[in-house]
Amino acid sequence: MLKRLGTGWCLHMEARRREADPYPDQHPDNLVGWLLDQERKALFEQAGAAFETDHVATFTWLPPADDTRKAQTFLFENRVANSRDWRETLALFEREIGILVDLMADALTQARLMSDRESLTYLHQCISPKTHAVAVPETPVFLDAQLADTALDGGIAPKLGDQHLRVVGIRSFPAKTLPGLLDALGQLPFAYRWVGRWIALDKAGAESELLRLRKRWFAKRKGIGTLMREAITKEDVPLVDTDAAAKTDECDGALEALGAEACAYGWLTLTVTVMDTNEGRAVEKARAIEAALNAQGFVARTEDLNAVEAWLGSIPGAPYADVRRPMLSTVNLCDLL
Repeated sequence: MLKRLGTGWCLHMEARRREADPYPDQHPDNLVGWLLDQERKALFEQAGAAFETDHVATFTWLPPADDTRKAQTFLFENRVANSRDWRETLALFEREIGILVDLMADALTQARLMSDRESLTYLHQCISPKTHAVAVPETPVFLDAQLADTALDGGIAPKLGDQHLRVVGIRSFPAKTLPGLLDALGQLPFAYRWVGRWIALDKAGAESELLRLRKRWFAKRKGIGTLMREAITKEDVPLVDTDAAAKTDECDGALEALGAEACAYGWLTLTVTVMDTNEGRAVEKARAIEAALNAQGFVARTEDLNAVEAWLGSIPGAPYADVRRPMLSTVNLCDLL
């Protein structure tokens, strides 16, 4: 599924961990049923705080530029030059989303499209600590102004309303990824918002980026002193920077996998956001997340100067904030989902 996404596509994958609803009050008609229900309720409450995780995937697409549209007029008949019909663009987006949902449903039977009400409620909860449902307005325009109801105080310790905001960002990944690498986060006894943003690249864009990286690492194999020595003596110096040589080989392997269409490449940014009315508790939550990630081989740290930028990058529809490089393959991405 991820290989279908090319340049212009952005995917926000979110796992929102929240406190579970309290045990519902039941009123069975007979005494035996009431006793059984009380036993279940006692077991539920003895287990302590319970949490549920909601998973949401949000797709964003940037349509082709006008120059690309103009070029299409020379390839197809009955296309008016300089025409830009938004209905055609919307139909293409809806068709692609339908295909992606069908592919997801094959592996995840509960995957479905959200309703307009659910979508607005979800987007509202991304930028507000309030969790109430949001009704669809009669004229659904200017949603940015309608959904934003909480002030954001920036700085190295931002606040969203009365909630202290802490964002843990992942700076580096383990040398090897395995499925379930982030399962340790599910053992933490508090709510959080995990977001993975994937900025996809098509084959041509990924190849261009990999060739650029390969050129840089290959040039670093020998320093300026070594190159001058070779130029003067007319002899090849066998000493090279082994790290740069290894990185060059990695780029060659990535280009080989890309050429064989074994995977696709893109830019991945992972963040975990916690909120609390008490600043000390928010700091402790961020510290626990940071420790859990570092124990799995990640390099994670609580954002300070980059805190607001990292939080903005976790909001669906914001693909340009806090872009992490270098690229990752879809094989590694699947292990981190």
